[in-house]
Amino acid sequence: MAGHIERDDLVLFAMQLLPPEDARAAAAHLENCPDCRRELAEVQGDVAIYAHTVDLQSPPAEARERLLQQVALEKKTLPPAPAPQAEVEPELPIRGSGNRSPLTADDLPKRSFVGKVFPWVGWALAAGLAVTSGNLYLQRETLRGSSDEQNTQIAQLSTEAVTAQQVMDAMTDRNAMRVTLTMAKAAPVPQGRAIYVAEKGTLLFQANNMAPLQPAKVYELWLIPASGSDPMPAGIFHPDERGNASVIMPPIPKGVEAKAFGVTIENEGGSQTPTMPIIMVGA
Repeated sequence: MAGHIERDDLVLFAMQLLPPEDARAAAAHLENCPDCRRELAEVQGDVAIYAHTVDLQSPPAEARERLLQQVALEKKTLPPAPAPQAEVEPELPIRGSGNRSPLTADDLPKRSFVGKVFPWVGWALAAGLAVTSGNLYLQRETLRGSSDEQNTQIAQLSTEAVTAQQVMDAMTDRNAMRVTLTMAKAAPVPQGRAIYVAEKGTLLFQANNMAPLQPAKVYELWLIPASGSDPMPAGIFHPDERGNASVIMPPIPKGVEAKAFGVTIENEGGSQTPTMPIIMVGA
């Protein structure tokens, strides 16, 4: 099937009214065409909504029988159906008073075959649509849910790929500032290493042999600007049982040149200004 399926044909396909050969061709095309599948899902939803808006009522058995007999009489290629048993005509109302004759069947307006059949066309269409509406909604919601899930996964993978590329760029950048931090005025057992790219605002920090903290306390890393302005918070961290911790890609403005880095002990959640003393410093 060349190109896309016309919307009118998609409507007929959704209502299962396409000829078998056209239906097979449409089904084959839909397997390989996401645009037509999306449009089919919209059509199916519209058809199902229409089916739910129709007030379904079963016709009386006697009326249904007369309708089927009339349809059979209209088919020229079939032998005529046996004549229904004569029904006793109810007594017709009198045209007026006095000696005037009663109304006859000839005086009543004739009702055409279309007038007899057409009232049931809406009922028949709605009945057929109601049978398939549940499946149509299920297919549409399944397609929509699958598309949303794939878009979410793609966005998450894209974010992770960007972060990984930034980490790799910082570790291999020749212009990156590499600093080793040690305990201030003490034996250099605890230490930290910082990799910083000022023009990109990229900072990687790794600490080792850090002492355990009291409850509700955290270590906080600080960037001390070369311009002499106030130290900037660069992330908080908790060491593990071996004293190791890291800070990866904290939110730091681009272009801030660093004079040094320091570490303080702060209350849980960190601080906007360092609490003295600075227990680790490096430049």
